[in-house]
Amino acid sequence: MNSTPSKDTGSVVVKKAIENILGVIEQDREREIIVRRFGIGERKETLEQIGEMLGITRERVRQLEKAILIRLKIAAEDGKVEDLAAAEKLVVRNLTEFGRVAKIGDLANKIYEKETSANERAEVAFVSEISANLSVVDESDKYYQAVGIAEYGDAGTIRTRSTEIVKLIKDHKAPVTVDDLDEKLHYEHPDHIKALASINKQLASLNGLWGLAKWPTVNPRNIRDKIFVILENNKAPMHFSDIAKSISSSDFKRKDVTTQAIHNELIKDERFVLIGRGIYALDSWGYAKGTVTDIIEKILREAGESMFRDDIVKKVLKNRQVKETTVLLNLQSKPQFKRTGKGMYALVEVDAKK
Repeated sequence: MNSTPSKDTGSVVVKKAIENILGVIEQDREREIIVRRFGIGERKETLEQIGEMLGITRERVRQLEKAILIRLKIAAEDGKVEDLAAAEKLVVRNLTEFGRVAKIGDLANKIYEKETSANERAEVAFVSEISANLSVVDESDKYYQAVGIAEYGDAGTIRTRSTEIVKLIKDHKAPVTVDDLDEKLHYEHPDHIKALASINKQLASLNGLWGLAKWPTVNPRNIRDKIFVILENNKAPMHFSDIAKSISSSDFKRKDVTTQAIHNELIKDERFVLIGRGIYALDSWGYAKGTVTDIIEKILREAGESMFRDDIVKKVLKNRQVKETTVLLNLQSKPQFKRTGKGMYALVEVDAKK
């Protein structure tokens, strides 16, 4: 009975290609430079570290690295590197699913089907560097290390397109969806836009919205920012215990919080308004700060005249989630309020002016 040969895993495919790529390098010293510079099988090292080990200058290491890579790429184009085509095909297939470009970490995780180590990510980056059909974006202050399909642009083109998305979001001045961006850009599929955005360190996403990484709505860095995002998304007041539960079940990177910590932060931040027993709202929703007495006083002062009790209660309940009896008790017991007629009240100071 014939058995079907097992298919190599992504890890095996990549490692076979690397073995053959390194086999093209004849000199041990040159092989050592490449292995250490890319972090293949060991810690990635700087030009200075390698220079010290080999007894040569940093500049000489850089020159050698450049020359070696050129020879390797030529050998790859001439078909002299066995198994590289298979590894390249694997990378391209996965990049197509991502949207033609991806951060090296995401790409490696998909190929290896697990959370990869720095060495494993370096292996995928190295194979991509040698392949003529792949473009490698180097890590920088603005970009994550990434790989793209060369047919759709070199490293410079990828960076330019990614920066274009940053500009659109900056001009919009608020988080947007990929579909919103798709209406302003001209790509074959929204996934390509998402892929280009994901490699830019200036951008972040949360709950399907993309914005600048410095915006707390898409990249909350502390508990207060996370509370704000939860309330903003809920679009309605919440009890502090429910806010804590929502954070714990969210997509935030760090979401281990205690109910007490949430309550403490709600009290400290001016953006959050206590409108009921343990219930908070955003001040941007129009809720005024203060006690029920403060709210009644504000309502009567703005009216400038006596108001019917029922109208006062309705206005207070729009700002506070309290019982009607609480409002009535405040009207009847606080010295700043005076009954001016049947079911009517005014501020003492307003009534005095009359």
